[in-house]
Amino acid sequence: MAGQYQWVEGMVDLGFILNPPAGLAAPVVLVIAIILGMLHGLTPDEHTWPITFSYSVGSYSTRGGMKAGLMFSTGFTIQRSILAALGFAGLAAVYQLYNLAGYVYVVVGIGMLLAGYYLLKGTDIHVPLDRLFGGREHHSTKAERVPFHESEGGMKPVPLRLATAHGFIAGWGLGAYASIIAIILAPRMPNIYYAALVGTCFGIGTMFTQIILGSFFANIMRVKKLTVDQIKYVGRSAAARTLYLGGIAFAIIGVLVVAFPFLNSIAISTGNPIPNLDSVGLESVLVLVVVGLIGFGNLYKGYKEIVNSRPGDQPV
Repeated sequence: MAGQYQWVEGMVDLGFILNPPAGLAAPVVLVIAIILGMLHGLTPDEHTWPITFSYSVGSYSTRGGMKAGLMFSTGFTIQRSILAALGFAGLAAVYQLYNLAGYVYVVVGIGMLLAGYYLLKGTDIHVPLDRLFGGREHHSTKAERVPFHESEGGMKPVPLRLATAHGFIAGWGLGAYASIIAIILAPRMPNIYYAALVGTCFGIGTMFTQIILGSFFANIMRVKKLTVDQIKYVGRSAAARTLYLGGIAFAIIGVLVVAFPFLNSIAISTGNPIPNLDSVGLESVLVLVVVGLIGFGNLYKGYKEIVNSRPGDQPV
């Protein structure tokens, strides 16, 4: 009887979750994958938080934030299912031979930058790509008479379908959680279909916590008692700027990691055993820069634009 419940007792042991022993039944492995996914989505991860934050704040509502987390996690879950299947086939070992983190950062960064540029194009918020592509400065004619956030020429809605694409791309980064899924758990499954299901369960766990975080991010500005239109402007402008500037940050870091791979291994241990909380390294810097400095910084900037604007003004 004790043997039957040994794995149940182990499920409350963090060491058991992070270092699953061999010989576990497939259903147990799938439960572990879900728990790992929840930890992954809840902890500050450079492949999830910056993108979920960007799309969630742009949705400016609880439902929209939850949808942003869902859309991102859908693409991420599909990718993790593929990665787990590759792990079963032994192909995930390529990550152990080559450092692909930098290339993933570059691709994610370019995707974020282009999404941000799409949202900023046509607004009064000018970006360097305007001149690079030979474009001209854009202004809202209505913004000359009314506050910019009330102009019909304001920020474009944030297309959440792009979050799904970003989730799929970002999933190719192989961190500690992905290593457990693809290199440890997936190869132990009875067949490739069960292996893919490990990745799916991991994605579902991540999806659960990302939906919660998305809802939280989307409601940050509601504490300021702004109108719906004002919250919409602040959220959309912060999302656009975060995607654009965050994309540049990701691309630059990616190029540096490709050129100097050792940068990705530099980290200061925190003594916490949970991945993403166990050390402060390049990944932590990306989360801090994109979500902390760029993201929250632009939420504050958008809020100040609203507070300081008067009829006839347009935010700078």
